[in-house]
Amino acid sequence: MKDYITIIGGGLAGCEAAYQIAKRGIKVKLFEMKPEKFSPAHSNENLAEIVCSNSFKSNLLTNACGLLKQELRILNSLLIKIADEVAIPAGQALAVDREEFSKKVTKVLKNIDNIEIINKEVGNKNDINNIAQDGIVIIATGPLTSEKLSQEIINITGMDKLHFYDAAAPIVSKDSINMKIAFWGDRYSQEKKKEETIEEWLERQKDEEQNYINLPMDKEEYERFWNELVNADVARLHEFEKREIFEGCMPIEVMAKRGIDTLRFGPLKPVGFDDPRTGKRPYAIVQLRQDNKQGELFNLVGFQTNLKFGEQQRVFKMIPGLDNADFVKYGVMHRNTYINSSQLLDSTYCLKSNSNIYFAGQITGVEGYVESISSGFVAGINAVNKFLGKEPVIFDDKTVIGSLAKYISAYNENFQPMNANFGILPPLKNKIRDKKQRYHKIAEIAIDSITKYNKI
Repeated sequence: MKDYITIIGGGLAGCEAAYQIAKRGIKVKLFEMKPEKFSPAHSNENLAEIVCSNSFKSNLLTNACGLLKQELRILNSLLIKIADEVAIPAGQALAVDREEFSKKVTKVLKNIDNIEIINKEVGNKNDINNIAQDGIVIIATGPLTSEKLSQEIINITGMDKLHFYDAAAPIVSKDSINMKIAFWGDRYSQEKKKEETIEEWLERQKDEEQNYINLPMDKEEYERFWNELVNADVARLHEFEKREIFEGCMPIEVMAKRGIDTLRFGPLKPVGFDDPRTGKRPYAIVQLRQDNKQGELFNLVGFQTNLKFGEQQRVFKMIPGLDNADFVKYGVMHRNTYINSSQLLDSTYCLKSNSNIYFAGQITGVEGYVESISSGFVAGINAVNKFLGKEPVIFDDKTVIGSLAKYISAYNENFQPMNANFGILPPLKNKIRDKKQRYHKIAEIAIDSITKYNKI
């Protein structure tokens, strides 16, 4: 047996796995193809680069992803710790300065003696099988796995396809937003202060730390925007690509085609806001979320898109307040890769047909940043136990970490990627009607369950 564990992929899952293995005294060889080769969506040379939203979602324990983050904090996750350290204002969500996040992860891992980072693409014929013959390997190549490695994964899993498609939202500069139309605020804080006059609210928001820029639309503005959006030119996709778009990252133009009011009940819902210009609830509202620590860049929340770049300029500038927007980064559609984990993996993310091979990250079908970190954590500590000849660690499905691992490993004929959500946790023995109270109880049970693992 080799005296080290191999990890292929330096994204969120691979970096978390590397850290968890190294801190337990075992050497790691971490292969990352950047900067030798970049995927279509990656652009910087650091590890743990995030390319879609900069949000790690809610911190609330009544949100499944918020609970998952808390579980990982209890278990001393490196990446969640760093995310907390480089957090930027985002209301109840954990959002990060993406550049600072990846720089810090890279710096920490480079300074760990047990970790050797090798900038080289893996994927020549039988690379993985050769590594796994006398060593343990974790494949954590993420949603943008290279063609060469994808083909090798197809060979070792016996599957005939590995991909679905995802979309990312555009980013604009703050200085180019018309703040005579836009206003700062969080929908929940505004709902709590309905008794204020508009003048009092505008005065108060000058002094408060603000998280979101909001762009209100009246009925005429919205319907004009919607009409142009559904008729805009998109980057060409093959028919099978159209069928494989993951529902959780539905491009906004695809969502809009489901009906003229679909967006108003989704990412453009106006609930919880009054338009300062009118004192009334807007017909629709577009939210922009801070994207870097300096507060200079903002992304359009929920605006993942496959529109051509010129069409993004034309259509999104129709949104009131964005008429002179400077698009720092356009939204893109790109291929995501995942295996049929429900047939292939067990609840430690280990390949059933070869116990020396683990998978981690979105390639397993966990969907989301925090979910990827969770899978890297589980795969990492179980790779250690395999290396040391110990029993595997199976997390209780009362925890979100455990329920995700159970979901991806439980046979499902129509397996699809899954985010953290309360629906995959076991139901409470005693029913609680109030949803918030029910989620609080589930969180209480999960945190109590996860604490027994904090010394693994």
